[in-house]
Amino acid sequence: MICLGENSILMNLAMILEMAASADDRVAVTVGERSLTASGLLRHAQAAAHRFRTYPAVLHLGANGLAYPVGLFGAALAGVPFVPLNYRLGRDQLSGLIERHPGALVLRDPGDLDGLLDLPDPPAGEEITEMPDGDEIAVLLYTSGTTSAPKAAVLRHRHLLAYVLNTLEFASAEEEDAALVAVPPYHVAGLANLLTNLYTGRRVVYMPNFEPGEWLEIVRRERVTHALVVPTMLARIVAEVPGDDAGTPSLRSLAYGGSRTPRPVLERALRVFPGVGFVNAYGLTETASSVAVLEPDDHRKALASDDTAVRARLESVGRALPGVEFQVRDDDGTPLPVGETGLVFVRGEQISGEYGGRSALDEEGWFPTRDRGRLDADDYLFIEGRADDTIIRGGENIAPAEIEDVLLTHPDITEAVVVGPPDPEWGQRIVAVVVGSGDPAEVRRWVRDRLRSSKTPDAIVFRGELPKTDTGKILRRTLLADLESANA
Repeated sequence: MICLGENSILMNLAMILEMAASADDRVAVTVGERSLTASGLLRHAQAAAHRFRTYPAVLHLGANGLAYPVGLFGAALAGVPFVPLNYRLGRDQLSGLIERHPGALVLRDPGDLDGLLDLPDPPAGEEITEMPDGDEIAVLLYTSGTTSAPKAAVLRHRHLLAYVLNTLEFASAEEEDAALVAVPPYHVAGLANLLTNLYTGRRVVYMPNFEPGEWLEIVRRERVTHALVVPTMLARIVAEVPGDDAGTPSLRSLAYGGSRTPRPVLERALRVFPGVGFVNAYGLTETASSVAVLEPDDHRKALASDDTAVRARLESVGRALPGVEFQVRDDDGTPLPVGETGLVFVRGEQISGEYGGRSALDEEGWFPTRDRGRLDADDYLFIEGRADDTIIRGGENIAPAEIEDVLLTHPDITEAVVVGPPDPEWGQRIVAVVVGSGDPAEVRRWVRDRLRSSKTPDAIVFRGELPKTDTGKILRRTLLADLESANA
């Protein structure tokens, strides 16, 4: 692997594409029946850069497709920020985001995006030969806004390169390796998967719109070896399989992350994909993708062990990636000892923690993830939920995730989220919103029998579905607003 160190200022994302094109000109990206080799992708990106260089930014409004990598690397070569937007947003929301980027080139699906693949080569002598340095903005990604309005997270070239170069070996993939990318292009995982697979030499197979049956079919048809899904995708995929074998012999690695994965879903997935190495990845938009990983061996050891502490690691997000450090602090900022729950901070070369010119890093470079968690004696990180989600009831801090885990063990409940609407006497109430069936009183008893009474929900609300982002994160603020409106 390569450590950036003092040379990070000299590096640009386009370096990854140039390295891939010079190493082995195999197929780099596939969408349906269309493919581009690494050199073909570079040629299209150079043509796009010639068009992009007169704009302050390039906005991408489309699904997964060949235009996405062309746009990303074209913007990198031109030295302008690339901004993939959630094309599924309503007109007013999308217009509001576009207005934040006056003068930007807006590439809409499908016309403008398809046109990226038909741009002529730049005239002789007008090619872009000097790439912008690593400290310039590479990508602006809007956070999902599960607890507040979306913010534009700034990822500079050096942050993304640190993630790729510090954790992977160049051209290390086997010739037949193929990675299926079904997460949307405006998610940090979609960005990271393109960069890491291109760097290792693994062919990227894009799925424009996720559907579980089609996902399984693509894995079989394209002989996919690696894939990444978010928990809601994983749940739908395993539900699609009638027996205990998905019939996907080529698949060797299945990564999951982006939000909490219910234990029943994971256990079912481990049965449905026998012999597949599972990887739990934890990261944030502001950290340029994953900062911790629970490796396949960790999964196997946890499942096979009789040691309670080792088995519990299946609930963790693993250990820090190379070049990344974690620290758990109390509410006053004092570091906590092993095993104690507090606020999780992370530090490393790949950590941005920047929003539109404002850095959230402290003076020592630590970024507050706003997640609550703990580290065990072997540095496995356990995430217990967002700090913003913590319910303070009668002066006691209550982690919703602990109650949600108990609710998900109930045989008639498939999804659960716990929120804390205001209460004039206790400060906050504990309300569980669940998908499933049953008697509210019986569900409350189920929780009380497994947790102490102070953590028993005051109310159980049944819903047909929970409001979520496109990547499966539950929109707690939407649920809270609905509950407060109903009680107004």
